[in-house]
Amino acid sequence: MSYRPFHVHVHRSERLSPHFLRITLTGDELRHFRASGPFLDQRLKLIFPTDSGDLPVLDAAGDWFAQWSALPAERRGPMRSYSVRQLLDAAGHRFLVIDFVLHLAPDATGPAARWARDARPGDPLLVIGPSRDTPEGMGVEFLPGTATRIVLVGDETAAPAIARILDDLPADARGQALIEVPTQDDVLSFPTPERMTVRWLPRHGLPPGQLLLDHFQLTGREPSPGEVLPWETPDYSSSGEPLDVDKRPGDGTYHWIAGEAVMVTTLRRHLVRDRGVARSQVSFMGYWKQGVAMRG
Repeated sequence: MSYRPFHVHVHRSERLSPHFLRITLTGDELRHFRASGPFLDQRLKLIFPTDSGDLPVLDAAGDWFAQWSALPAERRGPMRSYSVRQLLDAAGHRFLVIDFVLHLAPDATGPAARWARDARPGDPLLVIGPSRDTPEGMGVEFLPGTATRIVLVGDETAAPAIARILDDLPADARGQALIEVPTQDDVLSFPTPERMTVRWLPRHGLPPGQLLLDHFQLTGREPSPGEVLPWETPDYSSSGEPLDVDKRPGDGTYHWIAGEAVMVTTLRRHLVRDRGVARSQVSFMGYWKQGVAMRG
């Protein structure tokens, strides 16, 4: 069995900053959630209630995605991707912590952010995630191999994954994290290995990704019509590029870059095509595309 559905409910909601909200989930089914780390950028799917307040009924022992896809659109519930921030055991209960990004402009708020903003203790949610039988590493894109230096780059949508990666890195890890956020008030504090520096880039009204591209002295480009979100790792290519399965990250610098699609695509071109960085030393994930509603 790979991923499976977990029926959970809200335990607590905590506003971390103007644009970050932390939701703590719990439920009896989380006892089957894979408890061993490191989680790194462990990807989850969240299925939110429909307009009528219902969640789809999915059999944990079956193919959850086929079941969800077969339902009429109005009965599926919106699905979005998130990452594990924390998994905690306390007082005989298990708690799954997920950080959400909130958009202050009402017309920019999607179903996930609306649900998180309005969430109250007891509200139900469906989490699709790794069970105790899920192969280790499934849903994890952070693949540094034996790299001696780590560079993490992302906007606010990647900040929770970057924070978890920093939590899970060995104490002697060396490198840098660049995190772009909407405002100075969105700068968060979390543990970091001593030799990993974290630089926050509050954009204060500038376009998403601009400060990250400025850091590399790059100019973004407009994506082609119908272009898929970039998702390029040593093991997968959304563009269909051939993979060199015999190559894995080795000594040197490993880049992990995630966030808005134009920023990610521009940095990928710069590193892989212009600077000749080996594909085995990079992972690039387009989490969202400006002006386009996100899907599952």
